[in-house]
Amino acid sequence: MRQYATQMDAARRGLLTTEMEAVLAREPIGKDALLEGIASGTVAVCANKNHKSLIPAAVGAGTRTKVNVNLGVSGDCADLDAELEKAMLAVELKADAIMDLSCFGKTREFRKRLIELSPVMIGTVPMYDAAGYFDADLAAIPSEKFIEVFGVHAADGVDFMTVHAGLNRKTAERLKQNKRLLNIVSRGGSLLFAWMEMTGRENPFYEHFDRVLDIAREYDVTLSLGDACRPGCIDDATDAAQVEELITLGELTRRAWARDVQVMIEGPGHMALNEIAANMLLEKRLCHGAPFYVLGPLVTDVAPGYDHITSAVGGAVAGAAGADFLCYVTPAEHLRLPDLADMKEGLIAARIAAHAADIAKGLPGARDWDRQMSRARADLDWEKMIGLAIDSETARRFRESSPPELEDSCTMCGKMCAVRNMKKILDGQAVTLTQKGE
Repeated sequence: MRQYATQMDAARRGLLTTEMEAVLAREPIGKDALLEGIASGTVAVCANKNHKSLIPAAVGAGTRTKVNVNLGVSGDCADLDAELEKAMLAVELKADAIMDLSCFGKTREFRKRLIELSPVMIGTVPMYDAAGYFDADLAAIPSEKFIEVFGVHAADGVDFMTVHAGLNRKTAERLKQNKRLLNIVSRGGSLLFAWMEMTGRENPFYEHFDRVLDIAREYDVTLSLGDACRPGCIDDATDAAQVEELITLGELTRRAWARDVQVMIEGPGHMALNEIAANMLLEKRLCHGAPFYVLGPLVTDVAPGYDHITSAVGGAVAGAAGADFLCYVTPAEHLRLPDLADMKEGLIAARIAAHAADIAKGLPGARDWDRQMSRARADLDWEKMIGLAIDSETARRFRESSPPELEDSCTMCGKMCAVRNMKKILDGQAVTLTQKGE
């Protein structure tokens, strides 16, 4: 029988839970710092008590920058097995979290199968599921029914849930008064905005936030307070609506922490490179140091087909400036549902950004991996280089696709390889570039 309600409650009592012990075994953070971080809200251990297959992980100060993969069934692509295959590949490729964004068909069946199989934390957006769950038009759904769906997801074992509680009527009015180029691009945010406009009612997740907290506390769900007003293009970044919502999210964060409910804050979106660091600081100040979960940010709007790159550039800068959790973006972003190949490219790009951020943050041990790779390169040990690569399969395929004349070189430089020649000359050997020399 648990002697605590949530991980935050346990930390405030000075109790080290089994979930915290699992975190300590995988992170460069000490026991006291972890307990203090969870108790104060700067670290979240997303671990629903009903997620039995979970290997717990932490998000926040002093821990590795985490990476999330989005997947799920939609009206156009409703193959549950194909999405589960993506999930298992994401785990194999070392994703830290999977968000199930399913919005059509057998959403609960898929969610329960995913939670049963997944050792990584699972997130959802209950708002996506509401219309299908009740088989009703959006405007016909009573406000309390949205909270009911939140409760179903919690009971199923979801570790963290996006709730767009900051888009209240005041924020919506601010958005209407300050015209945007792209309005609201958050799917959940747009649905809530439409529901509020059609019904004249307050956002259910804001109006009934205490009930949301009751459910989150009961199942130890971490709230991922969603950014309905995140910018969908660089022209809309850091505008009045985005900041207004962020202020509200900071207020809701304090209310959640008062109930021992863990919180993450979601952030942009699309944003010019020079605005990213300031936005990270703004979020941390307004939301009291809560872990920050960003989509990208995408630093330009003109690269459909390559948005895993625009996102990784922004993610590295965001992570270095304080973001704790990166949501991957695939090459298919803005174009279609990603396939397996898209998912792999997006995940690898996001993992590169996260690791680069950890190096910049000075996270203990972050550089060790790079030092191992550098030693392997200095030794011209190609097998070790491939084994250390973030994507060994692709590294091996490239190496084997163009075999060099000399095993200790590659087909880019051959005998002119700087590493090879410096190694030779410093070992007292002659460097020769002719056909006869070795």
